[in-house]
Amino acid sequence: MAREKTWQDLIAVSELFRGDATPVVFGNRELAVFDTVDGITVSMARCTHGAANLCDGYFDGTHIECPLHQGLFDARSGEAVAAPARVKLRMLQSRVLNDMVQILI
Repeated sequence: MAREKTWQDLIAVSELFRGDATPVVFGNRELAVFDTVDGITVSMARCTHGAANLCDGYFDGTHIECPLHQGLFDARSGEAVAAPARVKLRMLQSRVLNDMVQILI
């Protein structure tokens, strides 16, 4: 029987790098929390092309650029939008509740 998913606290909104990407380790997962122009989103932190940590890349509020090969992802949807990135980022369902970013796992 599959375990029911629950909302888990990840990081306080006040601890985020405002308008940027914040690295967070949750258990054994490296995550990226993006403070996008459309709200907060969460993805796995590693680029799907070269495995670099995306939190070290340039973020413009919408797109995150991989620091290794400059592949580009939409931080709101995870879509790969510029080569060499071709595989979408794995996004986690997230929400903000009582000043906490939460993920559904």
